[in-house]
Amino acid sequence: MKIALIMENSQAAKSALVESTLRKVVEPMGHEVVNYGMYAADDAAQLTYVQNSGAADYVITGCGTGEGAMLALNSFPGVVCGHVEDPVDAYTFAHVNDGNAVAMPFAKGFGWGGELNLEYCFEKLFGFGHGQGYPKERVEPEQRNKKILDGVRVATFKPLIECLKSIDQDLLKGAIAGEKFSELFFASCKDEELAAYIKSLL
Repeated sequence: MKIALIMENSQAAKSALVESTLRKVVEPMGHEVVNYGMYAADDAAQLTYVQNSGAADYVITGCGTGEGAMLALNSFPGVVCGHVEDPVDAYTFAHVNDGNAVAMPFAKGFGWGGELNLEYCFEKLFGFGHGQGYPKERVEPEQRNKKILDGVRVATFKPLIECLKSIDQDLLKGAIAGEKFSELFFASCKDEELAAYIKSLL
């Protein structure tokens, strides 16, 4: 699985800590981590949580509380982003909601042991499979509910290319201006129309 890390500007100073913790946990499981930035608080391309997107199987993001980042990601088609504060959130989101992105609080409650909480969350998120339901006696209804939610989201969201063309183009250009964005995105993008559109903006 290709896991993208996307940090927003208020928490960019923690980028190295979050990336190293994520790599420590998921690379031994066979997953690949790609860091789309921000890499430091003074990066030239300042990302806010409303700009998070990328060509990956899974996205790890966050902001001060994680709430804004979660809302931003859930604004896009094909993204099911959960809010993960602790290992139980991580485990239940992976098994009950079976999404493809999480938003974490990198400021609120991030004190002594913050890196341990991250480590345990990543272990529970990626170390035990996805979509298996929880608890065992609720597996069938939980999996059925997930399919219902997926169907509703397909019916209520327009295609990503339409979303990108209709949002503020300066905002979009800022999101793709990061120093490694082009290298990482175009190597992984599976949608030729989307890739062509992004190239036209660079």
